[in-house]
Formats: sequence, structure tokens, C-alpha cells
Amino acid sequence: MTEDSPSPATPADAGDEAEIPEDVRRYERFTKMDGARYERANDFLRERTYITAREWAIARLCADFRTETGVEMTKIGEHLPELVPFMTDTYTPQAVNQARAAFEEKVRKAGATFLYGAMCDFFTAEELDDVMYEATEVAKFLLEVEGVDLAVGEELDSEERISSTMREVRAQSAALRHDDLTCPHCGEEFAASDAADDHTANEADDGDDEQADTE
Repeated sequence: MTEDSPSPATPADAGDEAEIPEDVRRYERFTKMDGARYERANDFLRERTYITAREWAIARLCADFRTETGVEMTKIGEHLPELVPFMTDTYTPQAVNQARAAFEEKVRKAGATFLYGAMCDFFTAEELDDVMYEATEVAKFLLEVEGVDLAVGEELDSEERISSTMREVRAQSAALRHDDLTCPHCGEEFAASDAADDHTANEADDGDDEQADTE
């Protein structure tokens, strides 16, 4: 069985099917996916993210069916086909937990990879903005497919906060690369904002040099 393949539970006889709980009947996520096939959803996700369709669906369900005592994994697994249109089989609680754990591990690894890329000076400020824009657009699309109504004002505010946070990350990482706010060449101490300003100025100078070379 591959990572992309669902891990269904053994189907129960029709006479053994329990009555669908009220909160499952009222669940309205993924209604935009009615009629969609698992393979199509999975292909879309694998082209743009590290997660599979089952990990996406179960992560969303684990967030929505969380109680004070934990996640209702049995309920999620038993009613998976009713909750998510492209999931056609039921899951055991163990299979639900496996997909949940896989999602968490991939998010943690992707987060570490992205943050390193942002902090190591591999990207310019403009390139990092492009990376953040692309990631934000994919995340917003998935939320919209789930049924989240994103107002234009909320989207713009969210994008600005993300951009501001990433600028602060670049500022702090610039300071870290200069040995705890101390210049490695002259020993002068400076603030993180100063390091960020110097770094931005250097990028601007590099851009001017490149433009001059092409003229």
C-alpha cells in the first residue's frame, strides 16, 4: 500500500451500520467537492504541497471534531464517506491517527525547510514575497474549497500581516548571521533593524549594478 492510498477499515454489513450522528449530518465542509474523485484531489495536492488528499481531509476533520478530551477519531473514521465526498471508505481509528500524524510531520518538516530558506539569505526580499504569495494562494484555495468564506478585507489584512512577519524574520536572521549583533570585521554592535537596513541596501546596490551591466 502506497502513501497516497487510503487505508480503509473493513466494511461493515449494511445491517450493522449505526445511525449517522447529528453533527455529521450537519457537517458542511467539502460540499464544493461533491462528485470529485480521490485521485483528482490527490493529484492537485501533490503538485502543490507535500500532503495527500486523505491527509488533508483528515487533518481538517481532526480540527473540526476536537473535544476537550481529544479528537473523535472513531466518529471520523466511521463516517468518513458522509463527511468528505471523495473519501469512499471508512477508516479505523488507527488509520485516522496515522494520517493525522503524517500530516503533522510533513507540516513540521515543510515549516523548517521554508524558515531556513527565509533565514539563510537564499531569497531576496522580492523573491521571498513571491514565495509567500504563492503559498498563501494555495492555502486560501484549499480553505475556500473546504467552505471557508474569505472576505476581501480579511484576505488583504492577512497577507499584510504575513508579509510584515516575514520582513521581521529577515531582519532578525540578518542579525543572527552577524554573530549576535556584532560585526565580524570591526566588532561594532548594532540593532537587528540596522542589519536588515544594511542588507536591504546591499540588495538595492546589487540590483543597480546588474542594471548597469545590461545597459
